[in-house]
Amino acid sequence: MRDLTVAHEAPRGDPAVERTPDPCVMVIFGASGDLTQRKLMPALYQLARQQLLPREFSVVGFARSPMSDEAFRDKMKKAVAEFSRTGPLDMTVWDRFARSLRYLSAEYRDSSSYRGLAELLATLDRERGTQGNRVFYLAVPPSSYDGIVRQLGAAGLARTARPSWTRIIVEKPFGRDLETGRTLNRTLREIFAEEQIYRIDHYLGKETVQNILVFRLASGIFEPIWNRRYIDHVQITVAESLGVEGRGAYYEEAGVIRDMVQNHLLQLLCLVAMEPPIGWQPRSIRDEKLKVLQAICPLTPESVAECAVRGQYGPGVIDGEPVVAYRGEPGVKPDSTTETYAAVKFCLETWRWADVPFYLRSGKRLPRRITEIAIQFKQPPLRLFRQVTQEPLDPSVLALQIQPTEGISLTVGTKVPGPVIRIQPVTMEFRYEHTFGKETPEAYERLLLDCMQGDPTLFARGDWVEEAWALVMPILDAWQNGLSPSFPNYAAGMWGPPEAEALMARDGRRWR
Repeated sequence: MRDLTVAHEAPRGDPAVERTPDPCVMVIFGASGDLTQRKLMPALYQLARQQLLPREFSVVGFARSPMSDEAFRDKMKKAVAEFSRTGPLDMTVWDRFARSLRYLSAEYRDSSSYRGLAELLATLDRERGTQGNRVFYLAVPPSSYDGIVRQLGAAGLARTARPSWTRIIVEKPFGRDLETGRTLNRTLREIFAEEQIYRIDHYLGKETVQNILVFRLASGIFEPIWNRRYIDHVQITVAESLGVEGRGAYYEEAGVIRDMVQNHLLQLLCLVAMEPPIGWQPRSIRDEKLKVLQAICPLTPESVAECAVRGQYGPGVIDGEPVVAYRGEPGVKPDSTTETYAAVKFCLETWRWADVPFYLRSGKRLPRRITEIAIQFKQPPLRLFRQVTQEPLDPSVLALQIQPTEGISLTVGTKVPGPVIRIQPVTMEFRYEHTFGKETPEAYERLLLDCMQGDPTLFARGDWVEEAWALVMPILDAWQNGLSPSFPNYAAGMWGPPEAEALMARDGRRWR
């Protein structure tokens, strides 16, 4: 029987009130790696700069590279100076923050390393007053998860005595298919309780993503029309102009379905489609997101051909510069059949969304980088202005833009000034930096703070992860067992293969 005493979800309280987390230590496994330098340490520095970290706080870097505490601090200082979202380092803030940094050179599978970690954590509890509260962050390849988790359990580091708490943050991918996703969940739950496990998806920390529910539910304008009577369809696009950027070996094992659709895009779909929760508690919100996945009509091998399209980019031009084909990228097989583009149509069997399709697409080497949720409204039932214009009127569209700039826009038809009636679409919009006069926080800032506060709202729950894998497995299985299309089937710099346009055209619609 698992011998664990765990702290459950912290009460959310008033979501408008910022709370300083309890004293704690954050242990970062893989502290010498890219994620720590580019995202985690800059995020922690920004939290320190905004005085959102507890005074009794410490970071322990745990990695194989030999390094002293001072060398680790110097390395992190350079990383924060390069990747922080604000200008030059505030040296007063940095010097205070740097005193909290410690480093442990250790092997992930060596039990003596975890005994050393336990001793260091006990020392920090005494010297810095961290009160036995721990966050373990797995900033390592998924192949290392099992060994680290089991060693933490064997060393007694997953156990907490109230009122202390322990939490673990796991980076995606959460497995590479349904079976490995379930295996990872079982491994985690053998050592930790579900309430301790924080599966991080950085998309959920973006301001516009967080704003979806507020935008829907905080006013009486949009929620009454957020249904099949008024919405024609929804498009969710995550487009990247970059290629695989030296990650060819990883991408060969992943592909865009595993890398983007199973996690990021399905998370966005859930926030758009979920029912209003009974309250602003983490469990209520996560329960409603799970219900969305459970309501999506499962794809069959036959329907995959009608509802899913895959592509792979060939040579082309991006921003006026020639780029190589995916098969020419380092680490990629010359006859690779890995998809770098996918478009999928999902339908929900719910009262709210019956007959409203959700079109998801994501790809590499597309014309520009953009992440957007577009809600397209139905046309009026009568073409009242058909005598003055033969062209069909453009539909009204609500677009939530997540990157590269964050904001919301609403496009509607309006009369052009003059003696005759001419109708032209106009856009009303706001941008976060213009409206609020400051840069929006990085996603990792919000997510690290939420974990330290014990708020799992923006993290993926284990049952959600397994349901998401179950949804995409028919696509992956059909593509693995079926005939491969002739790759490459779209040129870099294009909006994907022609089959993606045909997917929409069959329904009388088109991509934005």
